[in-house]
Amino acid sequence: MTTTAGERREREKARYSIYLAGCPARQVLETLSNKWATLILSALTDGPRRHSELRRTIAGVSQKMLTTTLRTLERDGVVERTVTPSVPPRVDYRLTPLGESLVPIVAEIKDWAESNIADILVHREEYDRATRNTG
Repeated sequence: MTTTAGERREREKARYSIYLAGCPARQVLETLSNKWATLILSALTDGPRRHSELRRTIAGVSQKMLTTTLRTLERDGVVERTVTPSVPPRVDYRLTPLGESLVPIVAEIKDWAESNIADILVHREEYDRATRNTG
């Protein structure tokens, strides 16, 4: 049975449904929902940064976790690593055009978290108090 180009496109779209267990987009979702990835993307919105600058900007991130997350983002084509030959070599990280397309999304999540943290903390307290009393 032959299929039309439109049918093939629809089949391809279905193949990349995030709700399907084998969908590779789940891996991307996992990466982007990682707090370190979100913080790195947010820190790179103002332009290229060195590893040490990112580490100073993002409190609490270990050197290993920063390196691992940067490599994952680089592998996905979201971040670009540039080595400038010097002594010592200079390494900068910047957002690629694909990474820049995430900036509005990451900014919204960051702004939402900062704007709603007071309410969330109240809800957590209420929840914890209620579950302590019933547990």
